Amino acid sequence: MADIDLGEYTRNGEGSPRLRAHLAVPAGEGPWPGVVITHEAWGVDEQMRAHADRLARLGYLTVVPDLYSEGGMARCVVRVLLAMRSGRGRAIADIAAAKRWLLDRDDCTGRVGVVGFCMGGGFALATVADFDASAVNYGFIPRNLEGALDRACPVVGSFGARDGGLRGAAGELRAALDAAGVANDVKEYPEAGHSFLNEAPNGPKALRPVFRAMHTGPHPESAADAWERIDAFLTEHLALPADS
Repeated sequence: MADIDLGEYTRNGEGSPRLRAHLAVPAGEGPWPGVVITHEAWGVDEQMRAHADRLARLGYLTVVPDLYSEGGMARCVVRVLLAMRSGRGRAIADIAAAKRWLLDRDDCTGRVGVVGFCMGGGFALATVADFDASAVNYGFIPRNLEGALDRACPVVGSFGARDGGLRGAAGELRAALDAAGVANDVKEYPEAGHSFLNEAPNGPKALRPVFRAMHTGPHPESAADAWERIDAFLTEHLALPADS
């Protein structure tokens, strides 16, 4: 498990900011299916690294591109959120670069999924046409959801019923996926809120009491079930031959 530099996969080439990432490699010998993690608004923090390491233990070659590589969260978050909403921009290109980087490795099978959390869950929806499977964890629903699901890969979604900012999102996503004929497993957890898959609270410490009051943060019981579903779904859809 290591923090790396994707170097030549930087979108703008020589002289542009380097695309940083966290890499987690399964034990043993590959090849393995690949996973690109799209991170929460707080960036590639310890929680995102922990998610990558978990996926590696489950047998997925996992990379977490730092969508703030161009200048950190303070400078980049607005631009990155706009890219999530529009489906265009540097962040989208960086996610594509991370996928190419995995596909160019000899230890990747050629099938790659995307797993997103919070803001990254929105990116996991924005890029459903570009991957072989998508795990959307409390991700923001695009305004034009029907259009976003054009040519969508199979989707597994996990939401918390106590997440006030995404009330009704699970049902909306499930209905849209069913209408589009996209294989899916979308579940809402009654006792969970936002970021319930994290193992520990994250974000600015001064704001954590506010987050707790908003039911944001770990909910281990819901997380355990969600991870089982995510692993089963990715296993089903990423274990197929590379040309399927």
